[in-house]
Amino acid sequence: MKTAYWIVAALLAAFYLYAGGKKAVQSKERLAPMMGWVDTVPMPVVRGIGAVEILGAAGLLLPPLTGVAPALALVAAAGFLVLQLLAAALHLSRGEAKDTGLNAALIVAAAVTVWLATAW
Repeated sequence: MKTAYWIVAALLAAFYLYAGGKKAVQSKERLAPMMGWVDTVPMPVVRGIGAVEILGAAGLLLPPLTGVAPALALVAAAGFLVLQLLAAALHLSRGEAKDTGLNAALIVAAAVTVWLATAW
């Protein structure tokens, strides 16, 4: 179970470090072609989402690695699950049902990570 957790958590963390990093530092114009929703959301909110994604990625990896408050990994994974449920809802509200495939995959990955974090 530990090996499975590390594989799924590392992949999820890598994705969120990349996506969160882009949201945290890139301009609205650079983000808009790949994230159409940024034109309807204030940039401080986009930057905040990016920061949350970066912190969540750290929360998936650092607590279990250091042994300090390893329950935070479970909280981080659950946070990503909620984040993606909200992201899918945003896409659906904007009539972008075809863009929810990645959200569905990330929901599954986060749910598996939550389960694996509770299994050990």
